[in-house]
Amino acid sequence: MNVLSIVTVISLFISFFLAFFLVTVKTEHKTSNRLFAFFLIITAIDISDPLISLVADVPSNPGMLRNSLAFLQIPAFYLYVLSVCYSDFKLKPKHLLHLLPFLAVNLVLLPHFYMVDLASKINFIEHRQSRIELQFNHILFHIQIVTYFIAVFILLRKAKKLYLENYAGISINSYHWLFQFTSVLTILYLIVILKNIFKFSEYPYISEWIKIGILVFELFIICWYLYKALNNPGLFRNIDSRLQLVSDIVLEEKKNEPQTVSDHEFSEDLTKLKKYMMEEKPFLNPSLTIQDISDAIGIPTRELSVLINHRVGQHFYDFVNTYRVEEAMDILKDGTKTKVTILEILYEVGFNSKSSFNTAFKKHTGNTPTFYRKNL
Repeated sequence: MNVLSIVTVISLFISFFLAFFLVTVKTEHKTSNRLFAFFLIITAIDISDPLISLVADVPSNPGMLRNSLAFLQIPAFYLYVLSVCYSDFKLKPKHLLHLLPFLAVNLVLLPHFYMVDLASKINFIEHRQSRIELQFNHILFHIQIVTYFIAVFILLRKAKKLYLENYAGISINSYHWLFQFTSVLTILYLIVILKNIFKFSEYPYISEWIKIGILVFELFIICWYLYKALNNPGLFRNIDSRLQLVSDIVLEEKKNEPQTVSDHEFSEDLTKLKKYMMEEKPFLNPSLTIQDISDAIGIPTRELSVLINHRVGQHFYDFVNTYRVEEAMDILKDGTKTKVTILEILYEVGFNSKSSFNTAFKKHTGNTPTFYRKNL
């Protein structure tokens, strides 16, 4: 218990410190930061059990309410992912529907726990394995876990495709982070499900050992949150939720407008696009979007998106990076620039990270930039 108490105190301190940082830091993404802070606070309250048990060893209404707050963790996480993915996200009355599981579990507990005396509460807890209310709550919790995580992975898949079709900046890192975040939480909640299975089995002591492992695991996860937040303060840049996937646009056009764009029009627009990319070099802007190019060459964003992502057959992200790599290759071939480092080149041509530059360069040439320069 002493070790668990120490681990819990450290976890609580880091969680509340990070939540305070997220709420007070100056940023454009206040909604997402506040949702993440709320998620951290709810999680901190949930893992405070070892400390609470040292102070209050009898069941109480506040204690049961604290346990039921677990039903708010995953909805808070889902809304956080939404707010990071979409720049125009706003909390609306419809989002109150996410409170329904939390309200349902407390309503179920009302007659036989919240509204009875202490002796009845103790009896309720002592016979928890046979209580239909607690079994219902655990089943609902597991359904909630599966439903929300499926929804989050579908959301991330769509958001990443939208980003690749419309943006060519550093924000792809946001989706890498969110995917890592979701994957780690998925593993954590799968362990929680395993713990709950043993809790209602003939081996409840195994559930207690798994619970100890979860508390230690959560400490490492919270430290990872802190590292990410402090090391990448400008990690997130969102996309507009009104954007459509090109596949949906093409399908819609086939239904509404059977006549497709002629090959001649396609050729003219593509020539205009390539000329602009070669002469003006907009790809040198690390935050370039398809809207920027649309405004510059006078082709509507919707048509330009279909042109690049569907007719050319490349995501906008890859299309722009191709020009960046070609520019980098020209610099690497320049004998007067042999002393210019790879890091300087990648920033010069519009990349923002070494990993994305190396990935794009190898995809285009089959070699790393360093190997390419050595074998010229």
